[in-house]
Amino acid sequence: MTEETTGDASAQPQMKMSILAQFVRDLSFENAVALKGMQAPEVQPEIQVQVSLDARRRPVDNQYETIMKLRLTSTNKVDNATLYLLELEYGGIFHIEGVPDDQMHPFLLIECPRQLFPFVRRIVSDVTRDGGFPAFNLEPIDFVALYRAEMARRAEAQAPQHLS
Repeated sequence: MTEETTGDASAQPQMKMSILAQFVRDLSFENAVALKGMQAPEVQPEIQVQVSLDARRRPVDNQYETIMKLRLTSTNKVDNATLYLLELEYGGIFHIEGVPDDQMHPFLLIECPRQLFPFVRRIVSDVTRDGGFPAFNLEPIDFVALYRAEMARRAEAQAPQHLS
């Protein structure tokens, strides 16, 4: 019985993941308040966050790259003037083994961004603070919901269009 259990366990490959590198691919911060030289007497900031993800296989076996793209736009609720714009592309190179092919796509767009998120959050906080605004602490992102929404969007785009 022990041998059968051991045999069954060894038949399923163990999932292994390691982060080989992390990097800022692109970073832009535009302080509209400073650029326009304006003084806003009454500021009620509203921040919109847009997130998109991209992943690809690298030429080396078992290596993949995931890029998280964020765009934060802060506007003043009072007059709808832009306060700042932050764009960040943050990537990670991962060594991944033991993930079945049919599960690799969601793994790259859910689990890999989860590993990158704390570093992205720190960069956003530091850049907004160093840019002259209160540090913005990015709320946790539900990468599963983001993935499902993207898959639904793709399915809808591929669905045949029926004319009435």
